Amino acid sequence: RWISSKKKKKNGKKMVCSFRGSVSHGLTLELGETVQILEKCEGKSFSRSIGIFPVGYIHLKKAVVTNRGQYETVIPLEDPIITEVTSTLQEWSVLWKQLYVKHKVDLFYKLRHVMNELIDLRRQLLSGHLTQDQVREVKRHITVRLDWGNEHLGLDLVPRKEFEMVDADQISVSDLYKMDGGKQRHGDSCRMPVPHHLFVNLKSFTYNTIGEDTDIFFSLYDLREGKQISEKFMVRLNKNGGPKNPEKVDRLCALFTDLSNKDMKRDLYIVSQVIRTGRMLLNDSKKGPPHVQYRRPYGCAVLAMSDVLQTISELKEEKDFVLKVYTCNNENEWYQIHENIIRKSSTKYTAPSTNYGLIISLQLLRGDMEQVRRENPMIFNRGVAITRKLGFPDVIMPGDIRNDLYLMLERGDFERGGKSVQKNIEVTMYVLYADGEILKECISLGSGEHNISEYRSFVLYHNNSPRWSEVIKLPIPIDRFRGSHLRFEFRHCSTKDKGEKKLFGFAFTPLMREDGTTLSDESHELYVYKCDENTTFSNHALYLGLPCCKDDFNGCPNIPSSLIFQRSTKETLWISTQLSSTKLTQNVDLLALLKWKAHPERVMDILGRLRHVCGEEIVKFLQDILDTLFSILDDNTDKYGPLVFQSLVFIINLLRDSKFYHFRPVMDTYIQKHFAGALAYKELIRCLKWYMDRSAEVVRQDHIQEAMRALEYLFKFIVQSRILYSRATCGMEEDQFRASIQELFQSIRFVLSLDSRSSETLIFTQAALLNSFPAIFDELLQMFTVQEVAEFVRGTLGSMPSTVHIGQSMDVVKLQSIARTVDSRLFSFPESRRILLPVVLHHIHLHLRQQKELLICSGILSSIFSIIKSSSLVHFGQCTDWLTRTCPLSDWQGEYVSCLLSLLRQMSEIHFQHLLDNFQSKEELKEFLLKIFCVFRNLMKLSIFPRDWNVMRLLTSNIIVSTTQYLSPALHKSFTDADFDFKVWNSYFSLAVLFINQPSLQLETLTPAKRKKVFDKYGDMRVMMAYELFSMWQNLGENKIHFIPGMIGPFLGVTLVPQIEVRNIMIPIFHDMMDWEQRKNGNFKQVEAELIDKLDSLVSEGKGDENYRELFSFLLEKIEQETWRETGVSFVTSVTRLMERLLDYRDCMKGDETENKKIGCTVNLLNFYKSEINKEEMYIRYIHKLCDMHLQAENYTEAAFTLLLYWELLHWEERPLREFLHYPAQSEWHRKEGLCRKVIHYFNKGKCWEYGIPLCRELAFQYESLYDYQSLSWIRKMEAAYYDNIMEQQRLEPEFFRVGFYGRKFPFFLRNKEFVCRGHDYERLEAFQQRMLGEFPQAIAMQHPNQPDEGILQGDAQYLQIYAVNPVPENIDVLQMDRVPDRIKSFYRVNNVRRFRYDRPFHKGSKDKDNEFKSLWIERTTLILTHPLPGISRWFEVDKRELIEVSPLENAIYVVENKNQELRTLISQYQHKQLHGNINLLSMCLNGVIDAAVNGGIARYQEAFFDKEYISSHPEDTEKITQLKDLMQEQVHILGMGLAVHEKLVHPEMRPLHKKLIDHLNIILRDIYNFENKLKQTCTLKHV
Repeated sequence: RWISSKKKKKNGKKMVCSFRGSVSHGLTLELGETVQILEKCEGKSFSRSIGIFPVGYIHLKKAVVTNRGQYETVIPLEDPIITEVTSTLQEWSVLWKQLYVKHKVDLFYKLRHVMNELIDLRRQLLSGHLTQDQVREVKRHITVRLDWGNEHLGLDLVPRKEFEMVDADQISVSDLYKMDGGKQRHGDSCRMPVPHHLFVNLKSFTYNTIGEDTDIFFSLYDLREGKQISEKFMVRLNKNGGPKNPEKVDRLCALFTDLSNKDMKRDLYIVSQVIRTGRMLLNDSKKGPPHVQYRRPYGCAVLAMSDVLQTISELKEEKDFVLKVYTCNNENEWYQIHENIIRKSSTKYTAPSTNYGLIISLQLLRGDMEQVRRENPMIFNRGVAITRKLGFPDVIMPGDIRNDLYLMLERGDFERGGKSVQKNIEVTMYVLYADGEILKECISLGSGEHNISEYRSFVLYHNNSPRWSEVIKLPIPIDRFRGSHLRFEFRHCSTKDKGEKKLFGFAFTPLMREDGTTLSDESHELYVYKCDENTTFSNHALYLGLPCCKDDFNGCPNIPSSLIFQRSTKETLWISTQLSSTKLTQNVDLLALLKWKAHPERVMDILGRLRHVCGEEIVKFLQDILDTLFSILDDNTDKYGPLVFQSLVFIINLLRDSKFYHFRPVMDTYIQKHFAGALAYKELIRCLKWYMDRSAEVVRQDHIQEAMRALEYLFKFIVQSRILYSRATCGMEEDQFRASIQELFQSIRFVLSLDSRSSETLIFTQAALLNSFPAIFDELLQMFTVQEVAEFVRGTLGSMPSTVHIGQSMDVVKLQSIARTVDSRLFSFPESRRILLPVVLHHIHLHLRQQKELLICSGILSSIFSIIKSSSLVHFGQCTDWLTRTCPLSDWQGEYVSCLLSLLRQMSEIHFQHLLDNFQSKEELKEFLLKIFCVFRNLMKLSIFPRDWNVMRLLTSNIIVSTTQYLSPALHKSFTDADFDFKVWNSYFSLAVLFINQPSLQLETLTPAKRKKVFDKYGDMRVMMAYELFSMWQNLGENKIHFIPGMIGPFLGVTLVPQIEVRNIMIPIFHDMMDWEQRKNGNFKQVEAELIDKLDSLVSEGKGDENYRELFSFLLEKIEQETWRETGVSFVTSVTRLMERLLDYRDCMKGDETENKKIGCTVNLLNFYKSEINKEEMYIRYIHKLCDMHLQAENYTEAAFTLLLYWELLHWEERPLREFLHYPAQSEWHRKEGLCRKVIHYFNKGKCWEYGIPLCRELAFQYESLYDYQSLSWIRKMEAAYYDNIMEQQRLEPEFFRVGFYGRKFPFFLRNKEFVCRGHDYERLEAFQQRMLGEFPQAIAMQHPNQPDEGILQGDAQYLQIYAVNPVPENIDVLQMDRVPDRIKSFYRVNNVRRFRYDRPFHKGSKDKDNEFKSLWIERTTLILTHPLPGISRWFEVDKRELIEVSPLENAIYVVENKNQELRTLISQYQHKQLHGNINLLSMCLNGVIDAAVNGGIARYQEAFFDKEYISSHPEDTEKITQLKDLMQEQVHILGMGLAVHEKLVHPEMRPLHKKLIDHLNIILRDIYNFENKLKQTCTLKHV
């Protein structure tokens, strides 16, 4: 029992296995197809596609059914992108296989890889185990691959939003247009620069000859600036070359972060320094005891980023590089070894003995750190060391808390101290707090290793002026920074047995100065104080009171000389520092501002100096600075108000800089959560208004412009301040606040209304105000209603001058401000749009009318249409009219098209009626209709939308057909009958024709799935437009005659669309045209001529199909009822036959057909135009097409005959001829002369001089009659040359082949016809057969010459029947003249031949075993062609056949006669010395004839026909027997002549052969004599 499944929710099912449907009522299904189950019964299901299949072949999926009923659709309940992947893969699978067939192997394998990736990504999405970020990433990968595949396969572009397909019905056309990446948009937002990050992974250090622990430091070095730009990445290796920490195996990697685009353009190098830890000298065990360890420089390696940047930028994975490690020749230059290596100063370093060294891998990553972490989790799972830049990146992110002090131990100068050699100096550094405690883990040698508490420098051997240039990072906690100091202890490292490190001095420096600023970013020269190894530093106060450097000494002038530590005046330590801190400052002015209460009398000066503070310092202390400013404002508003306002403006504008743009959220957070200036709004409004009111008076307006640029945040502070005040006072002074805002807006309107044409500074002020103005709307909405804010904005926009001549730059700014208004949240409220739209459209109309700033105008309209509803269209007035006026501008046409289409799509019949009613006159309406029809035509013709953007093209077509339906009544109503306007109607018909012929609407070219999708959404829009076209045609009435014959061609093009309904709609129009012309002229010659011309050109362009052959049958039915039925039927029949030939011609031309097929098809069509339709112009066109084909195939003789057809149409007259094809305008005489010369030239190239000579004579006669002796001389010389060519040049005799084409699969012009073909030079039967089978690969070769039966003729196949035929010359006289050279005869034997013969031997009755010649009959078939060969083709159709039977006696006469002719010709050639030298040909021919006569041949003929029994039984053959006897005697005579010639020419070595031939000839003579006597006796007896 079948159970309905309609009520179940799970209606959608997916096939998991293909089902062939071989059972009764089975439904064939492919893997992956979706079916909807209607009923189920015992393991089988019944589908909507009508059929059954096993339940086990499907997988149930949740789905919903929409549009229930006949056309209901099943939509799976799954992520739309999964559905898209499924359908796309199904579509690709078909195309993918075709790639292989078309030998596009590269794309085939690439697409297979992408399809496999998509299947895997789809599986990940379906698993449901991904996080939201991972899902988003997978979808991104899917869409990239889908778009790549669609692009490479030539499929449609898919519009997307957030990775999902967009339904064109759900968004505006403008938004859809933007999804293509559209044109430029107004209002560029400030984009954050994308940082780069360099991933470095140390794979191994293969230079393993050190045998000690090593520290390897990696850093980025800028050669041009000569400084390190990044922290160091540190790797510690043991003496075996492995990580010292076993946990770091395969984890020795770092990420150098925050490299800007500017950094990537620097002359950057990766510098790697190798420091070993061990003995003082590597190869000298005497230098120091083994238990004492020293950090000693070993080697350095560099890698130029410029050499690897392109490689690592293109790859998405790590790339390996090998760095050679060079050693320093002189330790004194260790500090610059990397520069020496880069500059290739090879005398200062030693290259390694091998190519091995540091093996590292690099990878370049992009994006902010959060994105990089998300996209590369594997890198961060390996414990990558984050290695930052020295200093801040270009973009300081909010919340980036940092407090790092970078210290470079530069160099030192030390005394020898009584030593005979220089010291080995080691520096130890500590960070100490105010209480003398050593801060733990506040020193970092490099990322990748733990912080340490004590730093020990590397030791330079025997160097009292060491230069270390080693950078150390001091990550000191912010709460420990104040009061902390650094102490540097200097020790001499003895290399004696004990290996002692003796303390001999120290230096120190505090980290903060007394004024609270930190150590400045510069080089510091520190004093060195003497001490010894017994010195303890338990009481740090003993040295902290001493000056640490020269500047410090100036601050401490009275230092007692009896202190425990004495300064060593000749010893100095140089260090440099760089602070990267978001909490500490080195700026005195900033510190003074933050501590203004300590010096209230200096507030005015402090506020004035804020502008000089570095921006990085300001954003680091943003909240503190703002708090300070507002506290100063609260302290004395009247006194400090203007200065605080200026400072606030300065800070706000600072955040507009791209480097600090991302600190705006910090400002926003401050305003919302930390700002407490409840009274500030009053002063801010007052100052802002004061600035605006002075804009008309002040010459320098820099400060006013800065205030205008800061308008957004000023209003944020104003509104938030008012909110705080309102909360605190329960809404007091509300009216005063509203009044002050009203006054402020009056000032804004005042500024904008000023005439700025004469003041450039005022223009900048107005521009700054307009740029900032839209940003204040959201703030105002917190305090005012939507309507109130909209009124503020309308008044402001309305105050702008209503002219477009105030200056181009100001026009742009004005429109950009309007654009941002339209994009604002305020405009999204319907109540605000009602207020704002009129003023916005007013300004747009001004610019559209003047053709100014069209790009920005289109952007504004586009934004409006993105949100507007049809109910609001009443505000647009003549917007459609203005849009159509500006649309054709090519630079911005896409923007305008989307605006126009958006508007038209939302307009209803009421809107169109309102628009049409607004036109004051018919002229205005006519201009509008012509313009919009023109725009629509351009939309379909121009490439406004990309070729693959079919979604947009279909939507556009839908809007066009809908709009046309609304506008056509106005056309009919206003421009018919007495007011008929041909131009408007013609424009309409042209639009309709172009619309129906659009490639994007030809559903037949789409895949079945896409065709169904388009049809379900839009229907067949061609049919809709065709009905509209037919309806409008019927409305024309008597005015139809105006479109005859002009519209015949376009309408005919519509009928060539392969859509039955469209054709059926259009055919009656042709009947109408014929009828109206018949009424007017009494015939329809115009319709006939135009129809034939256009039919030819349209079909030649590749239009039409097989069904088109039956197109005019419907027209015939209508004609049958007319009085002019007879001529109409005749015409339609001719057109139908022409159609058949044209389609054959089109199919041959567009396919990969051979030249023979194309030539044959063209000949067929050419003859039709000449004989049946008599269309001379078309006939001549095809003459030239055929000639070109022959020339391409090097058929020069055929090309000449073809061109001769045109020559024959012309006369030797002076009638002027128009320009035609490639011929210029000239007289008929000159054109015929030029053609004649060309034909003669082609005959010459084809070696058919006999055909060229009569034409030379014809030209000579013309030249002689005109006394043009120069041309006459030239043509006579050419004629003479042709005679010479005939006699001197060798010409091959072609062979001829009869070809039969049988079966319905052949083209119309070949089907069931037989032809005789002139073969190519040297082409024999077998080669010709192979060529023909190559041209028709599907054909079957027939192995017999018999005529085919009806089964073959009507069969659905191709059969070829080929055999050789012999020409039957027409000019027998020439061939029978003895003295005519064979070269001449040869031509007439094979040229100008129309009859061809084929002989088939057979035996009638029983075959005579002793002499088969007695019963050997010949069936002789003579084929008579339509035209002689050669001609305009290498083959011609057989016109008729003649079949006769030749008796044995007649055959014998024919054979002997032919042999006599052959012998006579050959002997004549040797007699007249036409053949020189070798006589082998004559020897073989004589030997063959004589030998055959002796052993058979003549003897056999004598036995068969000279027998008395034969003579008595065939008395009617007496004359023929006598003729045979005479021919045989003649042959003996000819053989005698031949032997005489042979005797004169024979070589002595060939004399025996000659003697043998003479002997055999005597035998023949004897036999003939005997038979003659016998024959005479027989005849005498018979007579008696």
